[in-house]
Amino acid sequence: MKKIVFLWTFILLLMSCGTSKKVAKTSNKTHTKSEKIVANALKYKGVKYRFGGTTKKGMDCSGIVYVSFLEENVQLPRISRDMAKTGQKIPLKKAQKGDLLFFKTSKKGRGINHVGLIVSVKNNKIRFIHSTTSRGVIISQLSEKYWKNAFVKAMKIL
Repeated sequence: MKKIVFLWTFILLLMSCGTSKKVAKTSNKTHTKSEKIVANALKYKGVKYRFGGTTKKGMDCSGIVYVSFLEENVQLPRISRDMAKTGQKIPLKKAQKGDLLFFKTSKKGRGINHVGLIVSVKNNKIRFIHSTTSRGVIISQLSEKYWKNAFVKAMKIL
C-alpha cells in the first residue's frame, strides 16, 4: 500500500512539474502589432534624413512611420498631414506605444508637417521616433521644449 501511495505521489509530482513547464513556455510575451511596428521603426535609428525617403539610404518623418506600419501590413497615407486624418484622436494622457504624434514645426506652413511614432510611455514621459532634417532618425522626448510647443495632436491607428 505504501508503494502505491508513493508511486501516485511521484506520478502527481511529475505531472505537476510537466504542467508548470508548459505554462512557462506559453507565458512567453507575445508581441502585439504595436510592439512590432515600433521594433520596425527602431531598425532605422541613425538613418540619415532624405526628403521623401523610405529606405535605409534615407528617410523623412512620414517615411519611417509609413514603412514601419507597412511592414506589418497596415497601409497609411504617405505624408504626415494625410496621416493625421487617419485613426482616432486621443488625449495625450491616453497615448501609448505605437500611437502617432503630430506636429506643426513651420510658422509659414498651414498645419501639420511632422509625425513621430511613440516608442515608450513611462512616468508620463513620452519618447517617440522620427526623422529630422539635421539629425536623421532619432528618438526624442515630447517634454523637450521644441516638441512640446510644436505638438498638435495624438492619434491611435490600431
